[in-house]
Amino acid sequence: MEIGIYTFAETGRDPVGGNTIGPAERMRDLLEEIELADQVGLDVFGVGEHHRADYVVSAPAVVLAAAAARTSRIRLTSAVSVLSSDDPVRVFQQFATLDLVSGGRAEIMAGRGSFIESFPLFGFDLHDYDALFTEKLELLLKLREQERVTWNGHFRAPLSGQGVYPRPIQDPLPVWIAVGGTPQSVVRAGTLGLPLALAIIGGTPDRFVPYVDLYRETGARAGHDASRLKVSINSHGFVAETAREAADVFYPPHADVMTRIGRERGWPPQTRAQFDAQTGPRGALLVGSPQEVIDKILYEHEIFGGLDRFLLQLTVGPTPHAAVMRAIELVGTRVAPAVRQATARAAEPA
Repeated sequence: MEIGIYTFAETGRDPVGGNTIGPAERMRDLLEEIELADQVGLDVFGVGEHHRADYVVSAPAVVLAAAAARTSRIRLTSAVSVLSSDDPVRVFQQFATLDLVSGGRAEIMAGRGSFIESFPLFGFDLHDYDALFTEKLELLLKLREQERVTWNGHFRAPLSGQGVYPRPIQDPLPVWIAVGGTPQSVVRAGTLGLPLALAIIGGTPDRFVPYVDLYRETGARAGHDASRLKVSINSHGFVAETAREAADVFYPPHADVMTRIGRERGWPPQTRAQFDAQTGPRGALLVGSPQEVIDKILYEHEIFGGLDRFLLQLTVGPTPHAAVMRAIELVGTRVAPAVRQATARAAEPA
């Protein structure tokens, strides 16, 4: 089982210290975080694409290419690439280039995005939200299968056998489908036989079990080998020496961001009582000591009938860099080895 980290690379005011983290500082910190994740043996690092003032990454492939030069083994993925408002040809070229720079460590996590700013920014209509993703994913998959593609769609000029270069080292270049809990998206991933990255950031993980079951059932009906139907859970979390320390570091930025976004979407403000309930043994937040986070990952591995990957979002709002670096160290040196060992034992024949 792979263990990794993802981030949206937040900028803005630290709600505890009051310091403002600007784009240049956050980018320096981010590259240090990826470098450390590689050094402590984590498997994956992902960066999300956003087009808002409070996030620094609008071009994941560029950031990941910079990280590739400072790392040697960790896999580098978008989390996510907002494929609906991008050009699949350019997305493929950028990540194929990243694959060459990194020596075969690039991945694309394709999604429709949790924010809508990219649609008007690049001239797309939100009424075409699902149709855009469906069409562009189809083209992206054709591009990774064929050097020369003949294709025609509604939202992009047709291709009539043009070559698309460079070609990546990996064949095929990995493409994951990111899902936030929409059954239609789960069915799409299963039908195509693409790995599923399921975001669980609220509620209880057990209520997402039917989605994973649906994914595997759909993939099997479509004739895909079970080994291709990989599942990743992507969740908010933080690790410190004690549960109290982890919660005290993680809660203020998490509550600040979730409350601010909530105002945009009609959610009530987050309270400490709600947060603490979510950090309990069956809640969605993986916040605690190394052993508590280990136990929670293994619980989810069990209820989902096995997982291939678990990614933690350690920064949901501006978080002190030193605390994030210590959390990465703990995930790499204590959480990941224990989870790998336990899941390897569970996979052994009886």
